[in-house]
Amino acid sequence: MLDSHQFALLHDTLTDLWHQAESAENPAKTPLLQLVARQHRANFELWHIEDEARDPQASDAQMASTKRRIDRTNQLRNDLVEQIDLALLDWLAERDLPAPGAPLHSETAGLIIDRLSILSLKIFHTREQAQRTDVDQEHRERSLQRLTVLEEQRGDLAGCLGVLWDETLAGRRRFKLYRQMKMYNDPALNPAIYGKKRSQTPE
Repeated sequence: MLDSHQFALLHDTLTDLWHQAESAENPAKTPLLQLVARQHRANFELWHIEDEARDPQASDAQMASTKRRIDRTNQLRNDLVEQIDLALLDWLAERDLPAPGAPLHSETAGLIIDRLSILSLKIFHTREQAQRTDVDQEHRERSLQRLTVLEEQRGDLAGCLGVLWDETLAGRRRFKLYRQMKMYNDPALNPAIYGKKRSQTPE
């Protein structure tokens, strides 16, 4: 059901494909991998929208539009993390897992998969920096050093996800769904939205 190294491979494959053509076909076959791919796509889009937000030439109107796109995409990203966790927990529940008395892990499997997704994007773009021909050798060497650290961190994290899953299957560890409870996109919870609507309501 869960293969952390398979997720990393899928993330890298999709990152390469989407940088060649954003409409490239998704190679994921199983429902879980389809979810992982959709969640990675949200991170892929968020990465590049945030690049736009840091354009020093962007107008105020462009910045406002970009900020709204960031909020929408980040909401989707978090929704898909929850969907991944639900899919994994449903699969476990069919097997009377996770064990209710097992120690609770502070981070869910879906959140770790999200971190693996972001690391895939960091690795791609850091490798891109290491291969640039319009910068000096010091820039490329610094990028190669960062790349080594990022790849080690991803290997560590993938291993941690594997351990969490194995221990969950063995009844020695559990995780549960954590709702993100994002407030900024909810017009009933964000005072900048509901407060303005209230002030515009005629007496």
